[in-house]
Amino acid sequence: MHVLEIFQRDNTIFSFEFFPPKSENGWEILLERMHSFEILEPSFVSVTYGAGGSTREKTHALVQHLASKTKLDPIPHLTCVGHNKKEINNILRGYAEAGVDNILAIRGDSPSDGDVTSDFAFAADLVAHIKAFGEKKFGICVAGFPEGHPETPNRLVQLDHLKAKVDSGADWICSQLFFDNSAFLDWCDRCELYNIHVPIIAGIMPITSISSMKRMADLAGGTNFPAKLLKRLYKFQDDPESVRQIGVQWATEQCSDLLDHSVRGIHFYTMNQSAATEEIFRSLGAHTGARLRTST
Repeated sequence: MHVLEIFQRDNTIFSFEFFPPKSENGWEILLERMHSFEILEPSFVSVTYGAGGSTREKTHALVQHLASKTKLDPIPHLTCVGHNKKEINNILRGYAEAGVDNILAIRGDSPSDGDVTSDFAFAADLVAHIKAFGEKKFGICVAGFPEGHPETPNRLVQLDHLKAKVDSGADWICSQLFFDNSAFLDWCDRCELYNIHVPIIAGIMPITSISSMKRMADLAGGTNFPAKLLKRLYKFQDDPESVRQIGVQWATEQCSDLLDHSVRGIHFYTMNQSAATEEIFRSLGAHTGARLRTST
């Protein structure tokens, strides 16, 4: 289903993100967990794509599995770093044949081998190319960074980049993960000032361990961890279960507050783990996505 139809159908978007496991064991574990995600009836799920397409085939395989073997509606990430137009067209053609209706278009990180050869300088260029793809009209999502992007410290320039992506044809925006709702809501207000009026959904990732928090800090450069959250976590840092409970509670409180502020949707960065996401989801009273839909 095209994302614009999804936004018309669902009053509040709830979605999940997966990454393609590198090992066969990881793959089997994720597939076993899929039923736990299916019963929550998310609006859609996204599948990540490695630097320079390093997990391209695994991404395609997972998207194909989700589209053909589950009730989940997959939205693959697609990066332009390291790809030319012909490669991108082939990927889009494959997704069209698989029944995929939407793409999450990002520039992507530079691959470890340093090869950044590409026909697309910025994500906005990739968005425009997907928009002009004649064989299928995909819905297009782009990434937004409420607390800044490490490569673009100038927040005004960041908003210029985001506006360029929207003007190139993006239908909606998914935010990078954050732990400070005030920063996200302020960013949304600034988007309005820049005449960015497409739907924005909030990216949430529950902290389940101190080590996972540190990985988040590396993966999402610029993310702020509020002092109040850190005090809670470090007070019980020697008790893993307490750390997990604090992280889930914080994420639940974030989501509840965001819904009170009429956020258009929430995108859970699951790290392929269903338990924490399910706990938050059910704590919000969202037993299934259908409860928040305008029609069934």
